[in-house]
Amino acid sequence: METEVQQEQYNDFSSAEAVAAIEGSDSENLPKLPPTQEPESQWQLITRELTNFWQEFSQNFNKFFQAYKPLLINLAWLFVAVVAVRVILAVLDAINDIPLAQPVLELVGISYTTWFIFRYLLKDSTRQELVAEIDSVRKQILG
Repeated sequence: METEVQQEQYNDFSSAEAVAAIEGSDSENLPKLPPTQEPESQWQLITRELTNFWQEFSQNFNKFFQAYKPLLINLAWLFVAVVAVRVILAVLDAINDIPLAQPVLELVGISYTTWFIFRYLLKDSTRQELVAEIDSVRKQILG
């Protein structure tokens, strides 16, 4: 008896009112499911993942660069200075291999140093002139 009551409760879904409501409904306003998509191939999945990775990487790199910009610029200048010193030392080493170049360059260096000392460093007035000239050059460079 109990099963008959349950069956009557569940079997009453095909009433005439429900069928009339379905037949009279406007099907254009009903939500539609999207068309089924073919499953992605392994290459499509890999390219999609790589694209996402590079987009995130570029965003993260930009954030990192903006946060540490002064430090990165200073490191770049330090690297350039080290490379420049190495190049200059290599050029000087190549010049030193030329016969008689080393003694001539030493003589020129000693001569210029002696002239500089006698010209600018012995008297107080010439030292003040040197300081004024250094300040003038510094203002020209730094603005």
